[in-house]
Amino acid sequence: MNIIEINNLTLGFNCACGFCEALHNVSFNLKKGELHALVGESGCGKTISAMSILRLLPKNAKITGGEIYYNGQDLLKLPEREMNKIRGAKIALIPQDPMTSLNPLYTIENQLLEVIKIHQGLQGREARDKAIEALEQVQIPCPELRMKSYPHEFSGGMKQRAIIAMALACNAEVIIADEPTTALDVTIQAQIMNLLKNIKEKQGTSILLITHDLALVKENADRISVMYSGDIVESGNNTEFFACPKHPYSIALLNSLPANNKGRLETISGQPPNIQQKINGCKFHPRCKECMEICSQKDPTETAISRTHSAKCFLLKK
Repeated sequence: MNIIEINNLTLGFNCACGFCEALHNVSFNLKKGELHALVGESGCGKTISAMSILRLLPKNAKITGGEIYYNGQDLLKLPEREMNKIRGAKIALIPQDPMTSLNPLYTIENQLLEVIKIHQGLQGREARDKAIEALEQVQIPCPELRMKSYPHEFSGGMKQRAIIAMALACNAEVIIADEPTTALDVTIQAQIMNLLKNIKEKQGTSILLITHDLALVKENADRISVMYSGDIVESGNNTEFFACPKHPYSIALLNSLPANNKGRLETISGQPPNIQQKINGCKFHPRCKECMEICSQKDPTETAISRTHSAKCFLLKK
């Protein structure tokens, strides 16, 4: 069952040079109780795709097409008042930078209680008990004592746990985790990912993980969607994707991992295009080692490799 379903989402930005399209008919879904990873280089459209679900977009952004469904309800058609009931309460966000996501002027308790009062309608002792329970769930020791702390008294890993606690306190069905392990050391990264996996398994929470760390994805994700230049170029379950990637971009990303190379690391030549660059045909063809003449002339359509695995590449049509 799909709890989130995005169909043909198209989005752009009003820039000094005119309107520039950033997402091109993006389609993917998030199933109940699954961890779905959106991967790709920085600037490929991962975060803006996820922020579109919450409709938390820059003022110059405009959605020009597509649908975003949450439990069968089109979020793009909801008035702002109804969206405010979903943000935080039903779909929670773990932002990219835990260091700056908490207000330094307020204690952890103040910030947790504010979220609980707004989204759960709890007050007084009931709200405080809920906050303590949320901190216990994310394994913060001595939660009653640590609630009195200010953000600067928490380590990076504990800040991230506090933000996850806010999502848990609201009983969110969906958590969007935007680079939740950025700037954390390897040990803390593993702890945060184990925490998210436990939340998924014990509470049935669906998690959309945005990351460029394919090693982390291999260990934790149920499904993977690879983004390049505002489009999903390959999608599949964990086993199929890592055993037999099909798109040249996916293969290049995997070949750049140290674990996949015994000799010199491979690199992907060039840079991802910015939204102002106009590229005919497949957006990856200027960097692709397998490029054919047709790649610069037409956009490839999706090819089904199996029931759960698909990719957009002309090599699959040969």
